[in-house]
Amino acid sequence: MVRTYSSDEIKIKIKNFELLETVSGKNKFLQDFFSDKATVIMFICNHCPYVKHINTELVRLANDYLHKGVSFLAINSNDIEKYPEDSPENMQKISHQLGYPFPYFFDEKQEVAKYYGAKCTPEFFIFNGVGDLCYHGQLDDSRPGNGISVTGFDIRKVLEGLLKGIETSITAKPSYGCNIKWKI
Repeated sequence: MVRTYSSDEIKIKIKNFELLETVSGKNKFLQDFFSDKATVIMFICNHCPYVKHINTELVRLANDYLHKGVSFLAINSNDIEKYPEDSPENMQKISHQLGYPFPYFFDEKQEVAKYYGAKCTPEFFIFNGVGDLCYHGQLDDSRPGNGISVTGFDIRKVLEGLLKGIETSITAKPSYGCNIKWKI
């Protein structure tokens, strides 16, 4: 595990890609899951201890906001030849085991991570209903071993503002976790 910080060079418009959605086993377009209220794109994976640390909150967070019209998409961009634990088959198992209420996509060509400038897992991007970036960074201040409770505070704060119609400029609170495992 190499501790890596999120990028400060990011795209500010949401973009459609076609990826394997591992629970269904079918290729699907990301835009089919975009919301006209807010869309949260999460770069996660199976093996990262930083992601394992927040998985319960990811499920709670999504369950708290899905019924309010917010969409959540999880994307794994890791090289599965070097990290077979992150394979689509294992992604499907983790999704079922943890009860992910959101689609879990596999970015085999790593083009989505490259487009958004994602560098680590977990790393979050929140877009408003017209596809403009509102937030980039961490879930909250909790990390494995630091004694801070996992609450999803930073994501919840942005989502509450968007749902109330509060216009925000792009905010960022850097995340750090495992580096995305790039293909050579």
